Parts: sequence; structure tokens; C-alpha cells
Amino acid sequence: MKRIIVRADDLGFSEGVNYGIEKACRDGIIRSVGIMTNMKASEHGYRLISDLPLCLGLHTNICAGRPLCDPAEIPSICDENGNLKRSAAYRQAGREGRDFIVLEEVIKEIEAQYQAFVRLTGGKPHYFEGHAVSSPNFSLGLKTVAERHGCDFLDFCTDKPVSFRNSLLYVTADASRPDYDPFESLKQAAEKDYGDNGYGMFVCHPGYLDQTILNISSLTLPRPKEVAMCTDPATIQWLSDHDIRVITYDDLP
Repeated sequence: MKRIIVRADDLGFSEGVNYGIEKACRDGIIRSVGIMTNMKASEHGYRLISDLPLCLGLHTNICAGRPLCDPAEIPSICDENGNLKRSAAYRQAGREGRDFIVLEEVIKEIEAQYQAFVRLTGGKPHYFEGHAVSSPNFSLGLKTVAERHGCDFLDFCTDKPVSFRNSLLYVTADASRPDYDPFESLKQAAEKDYGDNGYGMFVCHPGYLDQTILNISSLTLPRPKEVAMCTDPATIQWLSDHDIRVITYDDLP
């Protein structure tokens, strides 16, 4: 039997996203869900899925919405209006070889989002990772706070395996590709041979579209497509026919 992690990111991003993730979990193949605890819809999202046996992670967000900290205390990651800087600012800095994030500041915001996760769910995150930003200081901040609280930090990389506990995870995250077909991406991720301690990890962002997501996210049409794919009986049957089991991070050694 082959095994694969199928993860949904962005619970809390908007109510439309929340409803899509709930559908993908309740009627589909999603077993691991990352929560954005700084977003206004995070409590709404958690209420929708709190009765399900899911592996919940902290999907730490420093590029959408308002921070949980006072913006004056974390100016390197906030704009002039006190909102978190958009992901485009981080991408531009990366292209220029810059990392404008001040480590001490981002640690404050990560800690605040961690504490919000504990208050919301009543427990620690089962995995600890970041949303949409590639930055050495962000990664170091995530790792620092995760280790502080005894949580498992999960880095993100698509060109080489990611080490998590005693396993190697091979990430597939294709939603930004113009020719993206969720089912084909899932099939390719699930069929590969990753070795004795390797596992495929299919990262998706299921959700329904509402005005909030249209205003603040560049990822739109792939979200409802992924809801449809995750809940399609043909997807579920294909996994069964090919003896592929969807597992969570809790199942890893």
C-alpha cells in the first residue's frame, strides 16, 4: 500500500474558503488542515470542522489581513495602514536578494498566532508551517517558535524533499500553474515511489469564492476545482483501486 498526505491550507482565510474546506474534509479526502489564526474567519472555520478527526496545523500568515500584534511593534512586516505586507512585496525582495523581515519582530507575530491556535483549538498544532512567503528569517522564526513549544516544524520546498520527524516529504503544489488539473497532479504525486521513509505530500487550497478571497488572494479558480476533485467519487475510487491510503502527519514515524 502506498501512502500520501493530502493537506488543505488556508482555513480562516474567508467564509467561502471555510465552507469549501469543510466540504473537502467531510465528503472528501482531506485529513490535514492548516489554520490561519490571524484572519477574521478563523473561528468560523474551526467551528465548521471541529467535530471531524483531522490533523490540524498552524498555517502561519504574515502576508494577508491584520497581524495579531500591534503593527507598531512589528513594522518590518506591516504596511503604512497596519496591515500585513502582501506576498508580492516578499517576492520582489527575494528577487533582489533581500530579506526585510526583522527576526525578532516576526517571532512576536508567530508567537501570537501560535497562542491564538491554542486558544481556538484547545491544543498544540500537529504541524507548524508558513503561508506563501519564502524568507530565511520567516523560516527561522517559525522553527524558533515551534521548538519553543515542542511542535514539529514543517519547511516548504518543491525541488527537494523536506525532512519532517524521521521522514522525507516530497511536496506537490501545482495550483499556480496555468494548466493545473488537480486530479492529474494528485495522481502523479500518489503514484511515485518515494522509498522506505519517503511520502508524497499534496498541498491544495480548496475553497469557494467570495468577495473577501477575490479582494485579497491571487489564487481563485483552482480553489473550487480542488473542492470538486477532493470530493469526486471518482477520485476516492481511484485511490482505493490503486491501494493508496491518505494519511496525516500524525501517522508518520
